[in-house]
Amino acid sequence: MASVLKITGLGLAGLLFPALAWAQQSGGATGARETATPQFRHALPNAPGKSLIAVTVDYPPAAKSAPHSHAKSAFIYAYVVSGAIRSQVDDEPAKVYRAGESFFEMPGAHHKISENASNTEPARLLAVFVVDTGEALTTPTAAEGTAHPGDPRLWRSVPARRPDCAPWRRK
Repeated sequence: MASVLKITGLGLAGLLFPALAWAQQSGGATGARETATPQFRHALPNAPGKSLIAVTVDYPPAAKSAPHSHAKSAFIYAYVVSGAIRSQVDDEPAKVYRAGESFFEMPGAHHKISENASNTEPARLLAVFVVDTGEALTTPTAAEGTAHPGDPRLWRSVPARRPDCAPWRRK
C-alpha cells in the first residue's frame, strides 16, 4: 500500500511541477497566477472514450488565469468552493460567482476572463470536465510557449481515484 501511495504521489508531483512552472512563467502585471491541481481522472464505463476529470484551481488575491479555450469535447461544471471568481466566457458579460455558486461551460468555450474577484482574499474553484479521453482540457489563446495545466501530456498518467477520496472532502 505504501508503495502505491508513493508512486501515486510521485505521479501527481510530476504533473504539478509543469503546471506550476506554467503558472509562474505566465504571470501578468501583478505576477499572481492560479495553481491548477488535478484531483481525479476516471474513464466513464457507460460512455466509451469519455473521461470525468476534476481539477481544483486556487487563486491567490488578485490572481488570474491566462485567456484560454476549452476542449471541443469538454462540458464543464464549475463550483466556487471559497472566495469569489470573476469569469467571462465567449461573448457573455463578465460575472462574479461567490462561494457556493456554480456555472457551466459548453464544449469549445473561450474563457476570456477567469480571475479572483478579490485583491485581498484567496479563492478556490472546482472544475469538473466530461471530455474525450486524452484530449487537452484547455489551450492557451495567447502564445505562452510553455505547457499549460490542460496539456494532455500532463493527464495521461493521472491515476483514477475514487471521488469519495477527493481532498476537498477531507476537511
